[in-house]
Amino acid sequence: MSEPALTVLYDGACPLCRREIALYQGLQADAPVCYADVSDAALALPPQTTRDELMARVHVRHADGRMESGAAAFVALWARLPGWRALAWLARVPGVLWLMERAYRFFLRWRPAMQRRARAWEAGHMERELRSDHAGETGAVFIYAGILAVSRDPGLREFASRHRATEAEHLRLIEAWLPAGRRSRLLPAWRVAGWLTGALPALMGPRTVYATIAAVETFVDRHYQHQIDHLLAHPGPEGLLPLLQTCQADECAHRDEAAAAAAVPPSALLRLWCAVVGAGSAGAVVLARRI
Repeated sequence: MSEPALTVLYDGACPLCRREIALYQGLQADAPVCYADVSDAALALPPQTTRDELMARVHVRHADGRMESGAAAFVALWARLPGWRALAWLARVPGVLWLMERAYRFFLRWRPAMQRRARAWEAGHMERELRSDHAGETGAVFIYAGILAVSRDPGLREFASRHRATEAEHLRLIEAWLPAGRRSRLLPAWRVAGWLTGALPALMGPRTVYATIAAVETFVDRHYQHQIDHLLAHPGPEGLLPLLQTCQADECAHRDEAAAAAAVPPSALLRLWCAVVGAGSAGAVVLARRI
């Protein structure tokens, strides 16, 4: 592989820096650009630099080894990014780079306070997401309880028993991350709603149940993917991302098994019911995040 035209050295422990770098990484540079997180203790640093120095200000290293920091580093990066080259061009106007550097130094004075606010927001965001996950897994356990309370079909009961055990394990794992006092205050309602979402289709037979499960799990797959995408862009507590990925994989397996068991395309009435179930799941997530 060729030597990067530019290596951006940034503080990956800073939530503000991570978001900005994620924005740049989503753009196609006109020359190879490498992004190196200097907060990673395993990262080899450029000669004659220290980790504290590199974390205090953004730096770039050119292919010839030349280092730049602060506003000059941003300009060097912007010059390689589509849509940002105008800013790099503006920096060539006499006095503009000096003003950019002063603005950057002013930002650095307020950076610690902004970092604290950003970390608090991220912690609150994931707590709200976990609260919605906990409510959803609670509802899922009761969906299968409703099916088992009504259906006498052996195949469907085996399906429901097996999947209820998986959902109960998801619930146990998420409860380990979310203290009891932080869980949704609407849990009694989610239990009733879940039970009815399982019991009512079971009255109509296995095909309706399988279509309902496929609809619910289709929404849950998207819900978990949203959280996974967030954690990939903004790393959270260690161990949380693998947990969500495991839960998502199980839910996708439930969806695929239910869709295959349904065998034939649903009727118009059943499609309407599944749409209502999907909309209800989305509404429940919104409420669980807030209450």
